[in-house]
Amino acid sequence: MPLLQLIVLALIQGITEFIPVSSSAHLILAPLAVEDWADQGPLIDIAAHVGSLIAVLLYFRGETVMLARGGVDAIMFRPSADRKLFLYIASATVPILVLASIFVLFDWTSALRSPAVIGWASIVFGVLLWHADRSSTDKEGLDRIGWRETLTIGAAQMLALIPGVSRSGVTMTAARYLGWKRSEAARYSMLLAIPAISAFGLFAGFDLAREGSQASLDAALIVAVLSFLAAFATIAAFMRLTRMISFTPFVIYRILLGVVLLAWAGPLAGG
Repeated sequence: MPLLQLIVLALIQGITEFIPVSSSAHLILAPLAVEDWADQGPLIDIAAHVGSLIAVLLYFRGETVMLARGGVDAIMFRPSADRKLFLYIASATVPILVLASIFVLFDWTSALRSPAVIGWASIVFGVLLWHADRSSTDKEGLDRIGWRETLTIGAAQMLALIPGVSRSGVTMTAARYLGWKRSEAARYSMLLAIPAISAFGLFAGFDLAREGSQASLDAALIVAVLSFLAAFATIAAFMRLTRMISFTPFVIYRILLGVVLLAWAGPLAGG
């Protein structure tokens, strides 16, 4: 696999995983945009996601420790604020895991990977993000989370299985509709990424064990390190931006991307 492809894939994963523009859409489109690039395979996918996972764990190390303590408290049936946060994060993750299993079981994932689907999803859910961001009251945040917020955001996260929707984008949209502050919506979305990315890595690991991979461990290490660096820098920058500007620049990017993809999908469909 060309070094340039490894670098591009790592940067795409690291930069787009935590901002509302859909990392899966960009990872699908990268090999389509360059004819000589083959599918990267499960090992490279795992490496890219491991890098971004380590980045979010380190950036939110305080919350990571809370979740770890909460997991222990849940196992021990010990009531605590940490256990409550752990259960909220775990419960919000269950819907997307169940739906993802159904998608895999019936092989629906490949049908959603077309440029047209990604284009429409990018536009429609970009407009929803803009509307939620514009109409939010900015009164609540992670400290006010309850089962209503957990189930709402967890249900919204299921839509992220459609490439172009964006897991981070749709969870931030739901949180903004619930009245959460922009920075709090972003923080909760990134905490939800921890079990989501871990589950993807586990699934990709099964694929790797079943099918093997042509990629070398050196290539995987390069991707993991670059993905980590890009993700950590992106998280830090994005969290600062959420306290300074609205989500509108990301919405504009999504709409432009969607328009380009729909224009591209026309010739593809015709020939």
